[in-house]
Amino acid sequence: MARKATDFIIIHCAATGPSHDVDIKDIDRWHRAQGWRMVGYHFFIKRDGTLQTGRPLMDGGAHAQGYNERSVGVCMAGGVAEDGSTPENNFTPEQWNSLHNIVTELQQQFPQAKVIGHRDVAKKNCPCFDVSGWRSEHSKA
Repeated sequence: MARKATDFIIIHCAATGPSHDVDIKDIDRWHRAQGWRMVGYHFFIKRDGTLQTGRPLMDGGAHAQGYNERSVGVCMAGGVAEDGSTPENNFTPEQWNSLHNIVTELQQQFPQAKVIGHRDVAKKNCPCFDVSGWRSEHSKA
């Protein structure tokens, strides 16, 4: 279903360890196994910083319950320690660079959209860092 408004850009993590080199195909397979029609995110950032496209940009997502019809979802590989359960900010410099680039591009396209973390709208640790703090720090550079 087409999204009519874009009020939020929601940042996620895949809850994978730093040695897990997952990509959009893996996420798509995981989401389809849950009964979804396709990957829930619009963009995915691999460990090497490669930006991959998921759902078509103007489709409603499946990444943040209650916000899917008015948000874009961006997910980064990583976010937990090797034990698979402890939240860990283990993103690579390449991922941070790609995140900055895609968020900047999306904000140019949707200037009214607020950039938030999944944890800001759900009881989750995702994306394991404070998105508003990251935005504040990044805007000073």
